[in-house]
Amino acid sequence: MKRVVVTGGTGKTGRWVVKEFLAQGYEVVNVDINVTPDDIGIPVKVDLTDLGQVFNALTGADAVVHIAAIPRPRGYTSQVVFQNNIISTYNILEASAGLGIKKVVIASSESVYGLAYAGPHYVPMDEEHPLSPIDSYALSKILNEKTAEMFNRKTGMQIVSLRIGNVMEPEDYNRFPSFINEPQKRKNIVWSYVDARDVASACRLGIEQEGLGAVVLNIAADDTSMAIKSKELMEVSYPDVTDFREPIEEYHTLLSNKKAKSLLDWQPVHFWRDYVKV
Repeated sequence: MKRVVVTGGTGKTGRWVVKEFLAQGYEVVNVDINVTPDDIGIPVKVDLTDLGQVFNALTGADAVVHIAAIPRPRGYTSQVVFQNNIISTYNILEASAGLGIKKVVIASSESVYGLAYAGPHYVPMDEEHPLSPIDSYALSKILNEKTAEMFNRKTGMQIVSLRIGNVMEPEDYNRFPSFINEPQKRKNIVWSYVDARDVASACRLGIEQEGLGAVVLNIAADDTSMAIKSKELMEVSYPDVTDFREPIEEYHTLLSNKKAKSLLDWQPVHFWRDYVKV
């Protein structure tokens, strides 16, 4: 049985990642600052900004999935968000390198594209799309991706950075009817979303696949979160964008997930239309 450390395992996405690995027969250490004895996996309370604690928590692990982060400046100063996210990721990768751990998945974000500032240059947006971060959270994610590249060059460690879209748990689909016909509400993420269970399977596959090096992958559902067809969404909200890299008929995602499908053999299987009557 392989031992996997999942950081942030009590959070919205992390708990589904823990469940995914447990269901596949892994031993899972659930590392979080807020763990309780009742949490699933092997709960361990760790301050990830303390390198010594990180070394201790990762000892004996075969792989690491790093989900933990302060997800937004709300409730924290921008400096705290930036410092926490940068230092914790560096510590995870430094400890992994020191302990000989060969595979790590880290959570990045679609916020790196900075759509609230610049809008899409083309759609569907792939991993080569220009980045325009507008807050400390997005900037921290870009720097974490670069840190991953450095550790890969230095040690050969496989590090998969997942640019995760707007994560939805099953109960979140109940609120979709409140916005699915109002494109302005979610245009700044090109109406993307992804089910937490599909994120979890991407994390597992990021550990199980071989020979990926340091790679960045968008993780999004195959469709948008809207009841309006994708071409109409673009015409209404981004009329100046004319560079369509592939057909966007029906409700095709505008945040490309093709690279993740190709490299991870990943396929999202949970879609809001299966849960909500339109």
